[in-house]
Amino acid sequence: MSREQYRTVKEVADLLQVNEVTVRRWIKDGELRAIDIGKGWRIGPDDLDAFLEGHATRPAARPNGETNTSPEATAAQSTKEQKN
Repeated sequence: MSREQYRTVKEVADLLQVNEVTVRRWIKDGELRAIDIGKGWRIGPDDLDAFLEGHATRPAARPNGETNTSPEATAAQSTKEQKN
């Protein structure tokens, strides 16, 4: 993997529209794999892809075709089922 493919903390922060402190916290907490090169952290494309994949939301498949799994929707559905 060439060095140009690695992103800096600032580049990742800009890409994800978050603060650099947030990216550094993800690295410190072990959520985002990074390499300390001396001039700062570098994040490889595979590591960034894995991080994004791990944090992606996926609606749960429901038998009635509904995809909203928010707590409010779940509570409303439970109330609706109890009344029936």
